[in-house]
Amino acid sequence: MKKLLLLVLFTPFFKRSEAQFTLTNSSTISLVELRAATETWPLDLQRVIKDRDTTYALSYRDQQFGNSVVMASLKFKDKAQLKYFQQALSSLAQLGTGTTANFKGFSIKRADVMKDAPSAPQAPKPDPKSAKNAAPPAPVKRGPAKVGEVWYLLTCDDGTVTNFQQSEADKMVAAILPL
Repeated sequence: MKKLLLLVLFTPFFKRSEAQFTLTNSSTISLVELRAATETWPLDLQRVIKDRDTTYALSYRDQQFGNSVVMASLKFKDKAQLKYFQQALSSLAQLGTGTTANFKGFSIKRADVMKDAPSAPQAPKPDPKSAKNAAPPAPVKRGPAKVGEVWYLLTCDDGTVTNFQQSEADKMVAAILPL
């Protein structure tokens, strides 16, 4: 009777054991590396190939933390979601500042930043002796000229934030189009 009782107590431990881990065949391919991983603020669009499916991810450094490196990823479960991201970037390029594209899990906001243009070189002053034959002086513009830069702010629902310029958005669109 004691043997039967011991057998009942230890039977759960002799149950067929299951593997503690499984091996998967996966690879990550960089579609476009917008900012190298060696730079301060890396940004990389990747394709992640697993056994049965392919997903996509935008890997970036969270810009909320200036004194430590916190990497994050915006994951797209399939090609259709990545194409919606590409369409949003294309649409935002046509629209004005402050426009936001909202998605489930993240949003992209366009922000136009105006900067002073580099000043044009000053024309040399004419020689007073030849001033009689010289053309009238060109009108002088008052104040510095403004040059607009287009930036995009990517904010995820998990709180991570990054930004990128229009040139980087154009590279992402070009990498996604042939997929």
